[in-house]
Amino acid sequence: MVLAGKVFVVREKYELSLLAEKLKTFKIESEMKVEETSFDLISEVRDLVIGKTTLEGTFAFDSVFVVRHRGKSVPIPRTYEAPFTFDIYKERLFLTVYEKKSRANNIANEISKAVFLSLGQIVEARIPPEVLKRYHEDNFEDTKIIFFDDVDIPNISKLSLYGSALGMTSLYNEYLEHGKLWYTVIKSKKYGYVVGITRNSVVTVFSRVDLPDFKLFVKNEIIPLIG
Repeated sequence: MVLAGKVFVVREKYELSLLAEKLKTFKIESEMKVEETSFDLISEVRDLVIGKTTLEGTFAFDSVFVVRHRGKSVPIPRTYEAPFTFDIYKERLFLTVYEKKSRANNIANEISKAVFLSLGQIVEARIPPEVLKRYHEDNFEDTKIIFFDDVDIPNISKLSLYGSALGMTSLYNEYLEHGKLWYTVIKSKKYGYVVGITRNSVVTVFSRVDLPDFKLFVKNEIIPLIG
């Protein structure tokens, strides 16, 4: 099973205990009508656990999707549960939401509104291009995919390489002259995981890894890369 997550930065210092108090009381109830059926939807935070430098929990929210069954549209409610972690690293506060990018973005915005009463207090975490390049080259023996952006060739916005051991090819060095690393799939020397990493801190692990180990990987290998 592929696991994904995205790391964000909290713009101001905030005590984990205060975060926990705010999130404990977070609950939004709404009503949605789909295909003449009304649904009560809830968004809330569950299972908070606080440590010395971490705060973990689960963001749960309801949604309704529609399926076709024997010629009819049938609305079905579903509860999504997304684990999240706040980590303190070098006096900065990071939020990692363990979900796909679009849902992670939405959850980060909801947490920002719940804690700070406004959007924009929890923002994307960016890995500087030169830092991602260095991390890639430290782990590039088994590189599978590389995307480059900010390309200076007219009419070309992105360049990509697919294959094996891409970091050792002449094309890799040639493309570096024209663009910056945006996304790479590498094998971590330390953990042995095959992972995809973007500069805006979206992380996807393609190896068989359970969630606690994935959290440790993000905390120990990804968060230190963030500028």
